[in-house]
Amino acid sequence: MMEQNNLTYHNPVLLQQSVEGLNIKPNGIYVDVTFGGGGHSREIIKQLSSGKLIGFDQDPDALENSIDDERFLLIQHNFKFLANFLNFNNINEVDGILADLGVSSHQFDVPERGFSIRFKGPLDLRMDVRKPKTAADIVNSYDEEQLANVLYQYGELKESRKLARTICNYRTSKPIETIEELLQLLNKQAPRGKENSFFARIFQALRIEVNEEVEALKSMLIQAEKLLKPGGRLVVISYHSIEDRLVKNFFKTGNFEGILHKDIFGNQLNPFVNITRKPVIPSDEEININNRARSAKMRIAEKKEKNEK
Repeated sequence: MMEQNNLTYHNPVLLQQSVEGLNIKPNGIYVDVTFGGGGHSREIIKQLSSGKLIGFDQDPDALENSIDDERFLLIQHNFKFLANFLNFNNINEVDGILADLGVSSHQFDVPERGFSIRFKGPLDLRMDVRKPKTAADIVNSYDEEQLANVLYQYGELKESRKLARTICNYRTSKPIETIEELLQLLNKQAPRGKENSFFARIFQALRIEVNEEVEALKSMLIQAEKLLKPGGRLVVISYHSIEDRLVKNFFKTGNFEGILHKDIFGNQLNPFVNITRKPVIPSDEEININNRARSAKMRIAEKKEKNEK
């Protein structure tokens, strides 16, 4: 697939800043756990000589963007299986890991994937279409409390219980199967003038639940800390506060609660040095070119040397 088509698939966010953040060694081993259109990977591989790059992507559509290069390997699986597949390929440690979280432009722009409220399509929202559970399954099978919890935790919607009750009452007579049906059902509860933001939060909540994104991110971060060599870099680009909070806490304290633990001598037990004290955000120029970059926040951490406190 040609470069122009890769950019159509997904325009890479914070491209130069993220690749520079990896502090690439030409002979190093690097992992792009969200390959997508391959924009970040192509930039990384330009800087490798005898090094190696491994890409992960659970979306079968991403395979069409694979890089024809003996230094590159694309693994069609969720990044929560990071360590398993690296070990399978005889890789026990790496020099850097890049994660560009969220949804690719391609996924947003294909109506039948159900990621965008701009289109009429099924309530799907699966990043890996081989998985059985869709957003329609969640909307039609979760009880009221389960639905309310999903909408509150992952969509940060204060009116989550009212929304869940509306959904549960309606589906007793007819299952909710399409984007259009869900939008029409909940339209009266959308704040006037803020309808797009309201529905974006609902779809974000359903998408995170369908794809088990929070659990996958936590698992990947824990594995990344173990896989990185001392001095290796972890670069993460997130798109909403739930992801960014997890990444921020993990980089700062080595856990997701943000609690800094110390040993008996008072030394901090965090395995990382924060390279970015504050998140890096896209420039106005990049946002004008790629509006989907507007909510991006990038954080970079470096694994401490073994004797570093």
